[in-house]
Amino acid sequence: MKKKQNQQGVTLIELLVAMSILTILLAVGVPSFSQFTANSRLEGYANTLFSHMSLARSEAVKRNARVVICKSSDNATCASSGDWSQGWIVFVDSDNDASVASGEQIITTMPALAAGYSFAGNANVSSYISYDGQGIPKLTSGGFQSGTLTLCPAAPSPSGSGRHVILSSSGRLRIAKINTCS
Repeated sequence: MKKKQNQQGVTLIELLVAMSILTILLAVGVPSFSQFTANSRLEGYANTLFSHMSLARSEAVKRNARVVICKSSDNATCASSGDWSQGWIVFVDSDNDASVASGEQIITTMPALAAGYSFAGNANVSSYISYDGQGIPKLTSGGFQSGTLTLCPAAPSPSGSGRHVILSSSGRLRIAKINTCS
């Protein structure tokens, strides 16, 4: 008499049910992951600018000298055109002109953001942000400096949101989430 062998495996029905469940999980999970990735990148860029602005302010107080953060495409000189997405530099501005001159120390740099991101400042913060020796943001003309930088994603993000980095005339910084980018 022959012994029946135990066969192990899955039936076609079991395989189809497992594949259906996997398909449903992927359909729900992939868009959520895309939104998570887009939001993480936005937060990262906004937080990096925030921390570099905080660094510029603290270095200005520590050195009792003007420290500037300006947009820069080459991480060595300040750019006169374009927006902040091309990158930026933080440097000690000995001659108070919001431009890197020879002998002025560059403290830190940020390379360009990923392609398609826009990071633009309104009138007072469109090119540079300058802190005096007391940590007060001031224009090169001596007037108080305040403004908003708006960060928008490369493509319409699933949530459609962006970020504002807001600088008050006292030097206080904050980040706010926005629902629309234009």
